[in-house]
Amino acid sequence: MPSRERSTPCCTASSSESYSLLFKLLCDPGDSVLVPVPSYPLFEHLASLDGVRIQPYRLELHDRWTLPLDEIGRAVDTRTRAVLVVSPNNPTGSVLTRAETRELHALCARHGLALIGDEVFCDYALEPGPHAGRSVLDERNALTVSLGGLSKSVGLPQLKLGWMAFAGPDGLVEAALHRLEMIADTYLSVGTPVQVAAARLLERGACVRRQIADRVLLNYGVLRTLARPYPSCRVLAAEGGWSAVVQTPAIDPDEERAIALARHKGVLVHPGYFFDFDRDGFFVVSLLVPPDDFRAGVSRMLETFDGTDDR
Repeated sequence: MPSRERSTPCCTASSSESYSLLFKLLCDPGDSVLVPVPSYPLFEHLASLDGVRIQPYRLELHDRWTLPLDEIGRAVDTRTRAVLVVSPNNPTGSVLTRAETRELHALCARHGLALIGDEVFCDYALEPGPHAGRSVLDERNALTVSLGGLSKSVGLPQLKLGWMAFAGPDGLVEAALHRLEMIADTYLSVGTPVQVAAARLLERGACVRRQIADRVLLNYGVLRTLARPYPSCRVLAAEGGWSAVVQTPAIDPDEERAIALARHKGVLVHPGYFFDFDRDGFFVVSLLVPPDDFRAGVSRMLETFDGTDDR
């Protein structure tokens, strides 16, 4: 079956709505979608509202976070309808490699699944590896959808506009767009003014994108530099996005340590279980914080977690 050389975009009010429309498009109640963990704690809530089951697959941490392709293949059953990937992932910052993208497409084509790629952080590179892929749209073997939105691309969450780009074999894309048109016409959610302004917003928002990219890259470098003298605190490699993960010894439950850090040091971090890390010892920090505040907060966090503030 021939594939489209270019993708077809569709506007929504947000990436959250994009997910909801895709669950309606691809699934019947009781069907399932494979989703990554660790990841942002959103998919289960959105899927449950549409009667869809979430089947998690766990990213593997070696020198970098990798996709467990064998586990994903084993998890596919007769009710599986799609595989969801987040690249760059939030919070791990991992980016799909070109090889992982090819193998995912082959797996989805073999099982008749859609591939959904959440790529809202694609504008913010940190330390991309030499084999990092650009987009799930680089391959066209399966029905493929890439998600984005103004919230991340130009830092304007209050202007509710997201988008989906569809690609893949012509017959699958055309059938999906035909059904999606009916669903979108039923809800009529995304407003006309923001759609008309989208091209200008993206153009004028380039300076905001650069400022965000510069800040997160600066703060990521500061975090890695400040962590070097603290052997018990390891900054996990991140390839993109605007979060970073710090691994520490699991001395006490992460929630207790995060609360104590907020109360006694005035520093806010997310305990790893917020993002479905499977054990204690992981903390997520935002790289969006103003640089001076970030440096001060990270210093307090590292001293506390390493125990040097008590010496």
